[in-house]
Amino acid sequence: MGVQSCSTRRNRMRPEIDHDVCIGDGICVDICPEVFEMHDDNLAYVTNANPGSELTDRVQEAADACPTSAISIHES
Repeated sequence: MGVQSCSTRRNRMRPEIDHDVCIGDGICVDICPEVFEMHDDNLAYVTNANPGSELTDRVQEAADACPTSAISIHES
């Protein structure tokens, strides 16, 4: 009664890109195109602000691979 299981209380990740830091390298898009894409201004953008748990490792890999550390990951 009133107790939530771990699966219903799971925090979701919310990736963000700092466009003042992004150089448009595109490695994030190569690693996880389900979440990131390049726009006409040659910067990467988040297209899936709340990716499912199946993408957690790839979103983290993209953040780790970013040469300017422009990608941050927050819990939502």
